Amino acid sequence: MERYRHYTDTSRLILPLVDVLLIFGAFRLAGLQQLGSWHFGGYYPFFFVIFALLWWILSGQFANLYRTDRLITYPEKLLYLMRTFLLHAGVVLLVIVALKLYWPPARYLFAVYSFAVTAVVAGRFLMTFVYRTYHRHLARPHSRFVIVGAGASGRELYRFLESHDPIANQFMGFFTDAPDKVPAELQATVRGRLAELKAYCLQEQIDAIYFAMPLDRRQLIEDLSRFADEHFLSFRIVPDFRGTVRKDVNVYFYDHLPILTIRHEPLGMGANLAVKRAFDVLFSLAVIVLVFPLVLTVLALLIKLDSPGPVFFKQLRPGKRNQLFPCFKLRTMRTDHGRTELQATKGDARITRVGKYLRKYNLDELPQFFNVLLGHMSVVGPRPNMISQLEEYSKHIRTYQMRHAVTPGITGYAQVNGFRGETREAGTMEKRVEYDLKYMENWSFGLDMKIIWLTLWNMVRGEKNAY
Repeated sequence: MERYRHYTDTSRLILPLVDVLLIFGAFRLAGLQQLGSWHFGGYYPFFFVIFALLWWILSGQFANLYRTDRLITYPEKLLYLMRTFLLHAGVVLLVIVALKLYWPPARYLFAVYSFAVTAVVAGRFLMTFVYRTYHRHLARPHSRFVIVGAGASGRELYRFLESHDPIANQFMGFFTDAPDKVPAELQATVRGRLAELKAYCLQEQIDAIYFAMPLDRRQLIEDLSRFADEHFLSFRIVPDFRGTVRKDVNVYFYDHLPILTIRHEPLGMGANLAVKRAFDVLFSLAVIVLVFPLVLTVLALLIKLDSPGPVFFKQLRPGKRNQLFPCFKLRTMRTDHGRTELQATKGDARITRVGKYLRKYNLDELPQFFNVLLGHMSVVGPRPNMISQLEEYSKHIRTYQMRHAVTPGITGYAQVNGFRGETREAGTMEKRVEYDLKYMENWSFGLDMKIIWLTLWNMVRGEKNAY
């Protein structure tokens, strides 16, 4: 959904017309500079019509251009303009190449775009500056408003309106029954309790009331709505979803329909999953092709020379949505202990001499790049624990199962923050789950790159909890 959808029909007509006049001036200047003449004939007028018509269409569809108030800042306005001009140039070039048309020389086109961009940006900024200056110094306030509720939603609304609200709309203050919970920097803006709201609105000639409290205050909402209707005030509700469900929530929009989620889930979006999977495939292929032929051969030879048994170790682990998959590792323990579900401990007698170093430098995890390529795992994600750990910790840690909502990884956010190895001490698994959930809620491609870098650094220096 577009961030700002409401602007007047007058602006939608006048501002594009000004753009077209400025673009016409850009064409004339480009002709003088490149062709040495003010003459505007031949196919140049036809090109101008196509250029201007395409700009009119694209600027209305792909840029929030038709606002001169503070709801769009100068940097945002510049971004929208440049983005639309780049799209405009791309469409023009595509048409020229696809249809093999004869168009003006490249130098002329470059001059036209240079002058047009400069003129339109300067014109838009100038009109915005004049509009804002007029309303700041000459016009009377369009609206005086108060905010009911000074919780998280009310404070967010206040900060947004202070930085983006149309000029000359005047914030008069908060009304709340919990003034002691208002941050110190906003205490001066509190005008009273809810019982004092109506008298204040009548006394100060308030034009609008923003209700930013939990939606379960139905009686209060009806009372204030009735009061607003009787006294010609605008009554606007800013839903405090956090206060309603008593948890942090995230709001997404399917067209105009708001959808609430209790937990932020970046990896629930198809585009993010596609980016992560593409990186997993490319990175795992690079490791398998470039690193494995030499490194894996040497490690396999050392394992064979150190103790009898296979080079690889395979164990079923719970993956995404608890689906079991065969997790591959280099063997680091003797084969005669018979306790594969027992977590390794410091000084564990089952660990071989070579296995001690493989575990210290995380080299035993290398075969899991085959798991990544097969789709069982990701390069970065919550580490897959043993089945016995899933059964045990699911009983005691309420959020433990949530870490299995995403694909497990070779390395993870908990591991690079020091939470790996034994989990016998009280609170260690809880901290590991806490960091896994932080990763899931704050995922970004940049965070994955950071975790990979920290993992490589830990491999170089060795980890004290890796045994």
